[in-house]
Parts: sequence; structure tokens; C-alpha cells
Amino acid sequence: MLCGGTRKCLLPDPSPRTPILFITLEGIDGAGKSTHLNSLAHWWRDQGREVVLTREPGGTPLAERLRDLVLHEPMDALTESLLVFAARREHVLQVIEPALARGAVVLCDRFSDASFAYQGGGRGFDWGVLLQLEQWVHGQRQPDLTLWFDVPPEVAQARRAAVRQPDRFEAQDADFFHRVRAAYERRRAADPARFERIDAHAAPELVGQQVLSVMAARAAAAGGCP
Repeated sequence: MLCGGTRKCLLPDPSPRTPILFITLEGIDGAGKSTHLNSLAHWWRDQGREVVLTREPGGTPLAERLRDLVLHEPMDALTESLLVFAARREHVLQVIEPALARGAVVLCDRFSDASFAYQGGGRGFDWGVLLQLEQWVHGQRQPDLTLWFDVPPEVAQARRAAVRQPDRFEAQDADFFHRVRAAYERRRAADPARFERIDAHAAPELVGQQVLSVMAARAAAAGGCP
């Protein structure tokens, strides 16, 4: 797009711009992504936007009950996948789609990429079945931007051990989380335009700077003339 001295656009951009409204944060447990949700929310509110903060599994009363089962009750990978996608369906219908329809920015701690990472990678569950579930549950709806907080599994494990008792996923061994990390990389390779990798091994303030820098650049690119 060409802009003149008055900063008005003289020519239309030949490629349509997609608003950045649906933003997900992904990464293995202990990557630190949840720490930066509030700073992202403040950034968007400073732009005058309504912000909806939510998470998966969860986000609705029913989905939160399913979350508790998934995190604490033993089950096989298929049952786990079905429960997570059932919670996601409820979440999409009741929270995500209504918020996007009214123009709100949705900041979601995990979405379908987490199912491919944890059930597909960590559990070794059938990738094709997960693709089918993804299609059934939310069709073509994908995040506009996914921030992948990437950190070595051993570092994430040390962080988790320092702050809380592990749930059923957090208690898995390092090999499990190496498979989870590899599955996130596989998802990024399949949709590189959607993903931004955040070096989550850095100090929290440096990670926060990365996050806000990426967010500002993506929002500017989606919004026409700077």
C-alpha cells in the first residue's frame, strides 16, 4: 500500500488484510505463557478494544468441569481427546464466536494446537483423528495469531517443580514433553504464517518485550497504513 505525506492510502493493497482478533498462546507447561496474558490484554485495551481472556480446556462452566476430569482422572488418549474437543465445542459456541462477532479481541490460553501437541505428540494419538475432530468442532475457525512460547522441556520442568504440585500432564517425564514440543513445531511448519515463536527461555521481562513487539508488528501489518 502506498501512503502519501498526508498518510492517506493512495492505492488499495492487492492482498486483503485480516484483523488480528483471535490470539492464542501455546507452549509446554512451564513455558510461562500465562504470565503474559494480562500484559497483552492491557496492550489491547490501550488500543481501545474490548478484550476477552479465556482458556482451554475451559472457558465455560461445562468446559471447566470437563477440564477437571481431563487434568485429574486417568483415561486413554481417545477419551482424553474427545473430552478436550467437547469442551472446545462448548467454548467456541458460547464464548469465542460471540466475542469475535462483536469485534472483541479474544486472548485464549491454548486452543486446538494443544490437542495436537499433547494428545498427538505426547500421547502418540492418531494425528488424522485429531484433524477430523478439529474440522467437526470448529471447521475453518483458526486463530489469527498463535504465540508459541518455546522453551527446553528441562527448563520448563524445573519451573513447574518450583511453583506447584503437578497435574496428570505436568507429571509426565521429559520424553513426553520433547514429543509435545516436536508436535508444536509440526503444527507451526503446517501453518507458518499464523505462528510466531517466542523464545521463552529468556528472562520474563525480555519475553514480555518479545510478545508486545510481535503483537504491535502484527497489528500494524493487519491495520493498513501505519
